[in-house]
Amino acid sequence: MNVLTSSIRSRPAAWFYIGWLIINLVQSYGTELLHDEAYYWVYSQYPAWGYFDHPPMIAVLIKLGYQIFPNELGVRLMMALMNTATLWLVHQLLIKKDDLLFYGLTASMGVLQIGGILAVPDIPLTFFTALFFWQYKRFLEQDNWLQGLLLGIVMAGMLYSKYHGILIILFTIFSNWKLVINPRAWIAVITGVLLFFPHLYWQYQHDFPSVSYHLKERNAPAYQFAFTLEYVAGQILLAGPLIGFLLLRAANRYKTTDLLARALQWSMWGFYGFFLISTLKGRVEANWTVPALIPVIILSHAWITENLSQRRWIFKLLVPSLVLVVLVRVYMLTDIKGLTRIFKDEMHGNQEWVKAIKEKSNGLPIVFLNSYQRPSKYWFYSGDTSFAINTTYYRRNNYNFWPIEKEWQNRKVLIVDKDLGTIENSFEIPTPRGITPALVIDKLQSFSHIRLSLSEKPASFKKGEPVQLTVEVDKNSISALQQLLNGSGQLNQLVADLFVGKSMVQRLSLTPSRLQETTLFLTSSENISLQPGEYILKLGIATSLPNLYSQNSPAILIEVN
Repeated sequence: MNVLTSSIRSRPAAWFYIGWLIINLVQSYGTELLHDEAYYWVYSQYPAWGYFDHPPMIAVLIKLGYQIFPNELGVRLMMALMNTATLWLVHQLLIKKDDLLFYGLTASMGVLQIGGILAVPDIPLTFFTALFFWQYKRFLEQDNWLQGLLLGIVMAGMLYSKYHGILIILFTIFSNWKLVINPRAWIAVITGVLLFFPHLYWQYQHDFPSVSYHLKERNAPAYQFAFTLEYVAGQILLAGPLIGFLLLRAANRYKTTDLLARALQWSMWGFYGFFLISTLKGRVEANWTVPALIPVIILSHAWITENLSQRRWIFKLLVPSLVLVVLVRVYMLTDIKGLTRIFKDEMHGNQEWVKAIKEKSNGLPIVFLNSYQRPSKYWFYSGDTSFAINTTYYRRNNYNFWPIEKEWQNRKVLIVDKDLGTIENSFEIPTPRGITPALVIDKLQSFSHIRLSLSEKPASFKKGEPVQLTVEVDKNSISALQQLLNGSGQLNQLVADLFVGKSMVQRLSLTPSRLQETTLFLTSSENISLQPGEYILKLGIATSLPNLYSQNSPAILIEVN
């Protein structure tokens, strides 16, 4: 014991990081996947330069870990390592020397401990954000071509993790305008762009689906003040369930003219301000600002080091903060029936849910409707490939791009979804998550892999008149569409569904007049009956389920006059 105690006292940093990593590895192994983690695991089954929702970094990291441990630990292995490495980088960036305060401060931030294991893009983005500031510090100190090249590589890592990384780059430039005339800084920019080009080209090949979704396709509700209130409260809790307000206040009060600290300040408040403004467009997820915690830790640590009364509060709140973290960790690791049924979280009951469905499937492939989470969870915990049909009532996701749907055409499958209860011959499957309606389809017909877009965006349509559309067909979808139009497929009905928010207000059946190379000309068989105003239009193709149409186009904003 004396040897161990002596070792801890002589090398506290090493023991801090070793303990942090071991705890997170145990947590990673013993906690079932969240829905999004399962979805990103499916990413890793189809390596690509890009995905509908995110760049490919998360898929690469999951694939690396899963090849070592084919379970939850493998999915999260690289995240746990990156989380620990992020802390080490932040430790090196501290402006003031006070290791004990750093240990107490980071241990009190629940999101660093618990959220640090999750296989989501925020973890690699936060790692590369810390690495960016670490490399930017070296660039400021040496300002040579090599440091500029390395900075560009790190910038590409941020962008490959999550698009939000561009904010860190922009706000760093805002903090130091002399970078604009620095040729070594331009080397960093050029290097980053060149390394990120394969993903940009992937976006171009697929008609920029990520841009289209985030700018146009999201069915955001009208602004509510609650969005802004939830965002502000969420940021305080994210910074620390008990010390969040103290840290944000301390980070704001630290004053300096140091260029690195200025970049940290600009990035912190730029990140928070950008997403605060974003609440005017809809609800903002609290985790979107996780990279801002890097400057929060460094700046608040520097200010608190010089304010002993605030430093004492960190340690007064450390024990209750750790108690909260331990309670959450225990809950994640154990299946306490009463609690898990109350909270209905994503980390419990997945295997039982999968088992209940699989027993009733009689070996048939499982297809879900309007979900990227459920087929991903089923696939991971059953070991059987699954996919989802995305209808016009939902949104596109990467299941529109993967080849599963095309490979399963005309197969006998079991459709599982809550909206099937009214369809003839459907039956119910009791699961730990409630009754799930299901329906056997003898011959699957589904076409969400066919990609359509309007070649000319219509400014408006007129009430009381039919709709005429000129539709551009993706070159990889031409063959499948021709088969439908020629009658070799069982179904060939196309529709234009018009929405207000998430509510469909009119469906227009479309008649193809001709297909000319990659251009399809369509006319509606009925007139628009809607009142003048703005609507969302989605193109769909009939499936083997009655009145359900796969979503085959981006959501398009139109106006009825």
